[in-house]
Amino acid sequence: MPSDPERQSPSPTVEIPEVVQNEKVDASDGDIVVDWEGPNDPLNPKKLVCRSIVLCLLKPLIFFSLEPSWSRQKKWAATLVVSSFTLISPVSSSMIAPASPQVAAHFGIMNDVVIGLITSIFVLAYAIGPLFLGPLSEIFGRNRVIQGANLWYLVWNIGCGFAQNTGELLAFRFLAGLGGSAPLAIGGGVLGDIWDAEERGQALAIYSLAPLLGPVVGPLCGAFIAEKSTWRWVFWSTSIVDVGIQILGILYLRESYAPFILEQKANQIRASLPTEGLGPVRHVRSKFASEDRTWQRIMKIALTRPFVLFINEPIVQVLGLYMAFIYGLFYLFLTSMPLMFQGTYGESVGVSGINYLAFGVGVTGASQVNAQFMDWMFRRLKKRNGGEGRPEYRIPSMVPGTIALPVGLLMTGWAVQAKVHWIVPDIGIALVGAGIILNFQSIQIYVVDAFALYAASALASVGCLRSLFGFAFPLFAEQMYRKLGYGKGDTILAVIAVVIGCPSPWLLWTYGRQLRMRSKFAKRPT
Repeated sequence: MPSDPERQSPSPTVEIPEVVQNEKVDASDGDIVVDWEGPNDPLNPKKLVCRSIVLCLLKPLIFFSLEPSWSRQKKWAATLVVSSFTLISPVSSSMIAPASPQVAAHFGIMNDVVIGLITSIFVLAYAIGPLFLGPLSEIFGRNRVIQGANLWYLVWNIGCGFAQNTGELLAFRFLAGLGGSAPLAIGGGVLGDIWDAEERGQALAIYSLAPLLGPVVGPLCGAFIAEKSTWRWVFWSTSIVDVGIQILGILYLRESYAPFILEQKANQIRASLPTEGLGPVRHVRSKFASEDRTWQRIMKIALTRPFVLFINEPIVQVLGLYMAFIYGLFYLFLTSMPLMFQGTYGESVGVSGINYLAFGVGVTGASQVNAQFMDWMFRRLKKRNGGEGRPEYRIPSMVPGTIALPVGLLMTGWAVQAKVHWIVPDIGIALVGAGIILNFQSIQIYVVDAFALYAASALASVGCLRSLFGFAFPLFAEQMYRKLGYGKGDTILAVIAVVIGCPSPWLLWTYGRQLRMRSKFAKRPT
């Protein structure tokens, strides 16, 4: 047995299981406190690894093993699988948009708002699902919730393809959206669990690309499906892809939430201990455990935490409002692009869908450049400030984004208004995509860095308002452009983007730390 005087010696007649010998004993009450067994504990999602990212990406993802070890390859496998979950759901949210006229004709829908709801009701579910799925992942673990919710999405998405009337289609779309919201609510928390702050930017850049790239890929594919087949295959095709992603999730995703892992470890130790002869040792608990951890209390705290965060945390309110505007603008722009290119330029449904590639180029290009920049800037600023890491070191990425967004809006709106060559509005669309993703990534990784263990709840709090705006903005897009025209309409949006967006990086850089210091949930500087 260890000779550490702080450890309590058991009765000489009882042999303590070997697994307990590495745990600490609280001197104040004699409890066994379950913790990681050093920085290289194979159960620790943040275990130290030294292999280069190049080797990880070159090595095939055929390394499934039941061995509980978080190698760098397995971290990247988990990152890619979570990003795939996060991609297929937004693809489903927007893929039906080009086929909406087909659906309206099939069911005899004449109301423009109801036609818009066929697409946007999926996004409405994004505002509700994270409020309970995010906190549930902090009770039952990330892996169980994200994979269970994906199965829920899969069932109802298949059901959408068999809907027999408008009511069934809307109901099934909403239920599928609830399950599809899980990776948006939990994915950031998974990456926060497994990556250290100095490496997190690159992983989160890939992950945060998915919610914006998905709605770009969706209409592009949906347009050709609508031309070549029936609208029902919009749902069946995404379901087939999701089955493949679900299989990858079963193979490569493991539990990553530290409190849940240590609680499971504590349960195993507790079950292996003898019932008598342990002297002053009374309980076995994880280092994250606190008093009064009844199931009812845990559930109550976790399910109310997103609301508590939004009501009491100014930093969550500020970030939530700005992200909501960006996300609403994103969906407004996506739904208005068919109006631009089919109405103004007279393109067919399939050809007009190709213009979504401009959005994809802007989003993907800016995302990957930003992935390298964020981690480099974080490490540089941390070193300059004596090794103190702050979430505010993610803010510099927002600066070019706040400039590209209004410039892209003005270029797109007035180019379409003047009916100039299609390449000009496509360049503007690419700038809009770049501006949106730069702001989106910076805000999302800021939240993960700031709230650490509560990242899922914080992202759910921010994501609720964001999804409400994403649901509402497309409903007035057609009416706005019909009355104001594309030039004036996009000018108004650009002015709002300047007023809200341009001061945001400076305000967060100057006052972000003060706001975080008032929070009881935010992580202190490290």
